[in-house]
Amino acid sequence: MRLRLLILVIILAVVLYPLVWMVGTSLKSPQEIVSNIGLIPREFTPGNFAEGWSKFDVSFGRFFLNSALVSLLTVAGNTISCLLAAYALGRLRFRLRGVWFAVMIGTLLLPGHVLIIPQYILFRSLGWVGGDWPYLPLLVPAFLATEAFFVFLIVQFMRGIPRELDEAAVIDGASPYGIFRHVVLPLSRPALVTTAIFSFIWTWNDFFRQLVFLSELKDYTAPVALTLFIDSTSESAVGPMFAMSLLSLIPVFLFFVAFQRLLVEGINTSGLKG
Repeated sequence: MRLRLLILVIILAVVLYPLVWMVGTSLKSPQEIVSNIGLIPREFTPGNFAEGWSKFDVSFGRFFLNSALVSLLTVAGNTISCLLAAYALGRLRFRLRGVWFAVMIGTLLLPGHVLIIPQYILFRSLGWVGGDWPYLPLLVPAFLATEAFFVFLIVQFMRGIPRELDEAAVIDGASPYGIFRHVVLPLSRPALVTTAIFSFIWTWNDFFRQLVFLSELKDYTAPVALTLFIDSTSESAVGPMFAMSLLSLIPVFLFFVAFQRLLVEGINTSGLKG
């Protein structure tokens, strides 16, 4: 038991070391960041947070709000659209259902970097890139069930829901919508919570797609704004960058902690026990 506890402590120390190092670096002066590789700063410099927050013409709080807007709307889009697509593919019967499901699974084999060029050309031709609604290229695909991974996840979960419940609802006069509303939707909460968690984390941490489609400083999200601290033509503000990076982790941590509890409760009260 002691050996197992020791191994767990070592693993925990290895996992948490980068985070502890980031906390310590965010409180170091620029000179000490270069000279001191230890975890604890010799001289605390909390001014890195104030400098990073107001370093640019746009407050870093604006970048946080942009990230929150994009992430929450993406969560709503993925949850709603992928749920509807999964219900059709997993519970309804129609012609070529297996073919469409195979095509959807096949899209998982396409790297995102391969699709970014045709997506950029399409969205630019629609006037969405650099327009009055700069977040449309990031949000519209989420409401069209383009995340095949989440569709597959929810489909596999729905297949575990006994079809006897659907048959009982049909006997009571329920339509396909009624089955979805009163049977499938309540029992699919664990899968929906999982979709929401990963959608938020992936979108909040997304850098490449947001860098491609966002061109105005006021529209930048937090991951894109962090690159502004690194300037190849002048002195890089590493301390403020680590300070803002640390603050950027807080929403992800809080979102995961809150919905993890709901995920566990949803699994324990799914109503599928015999």
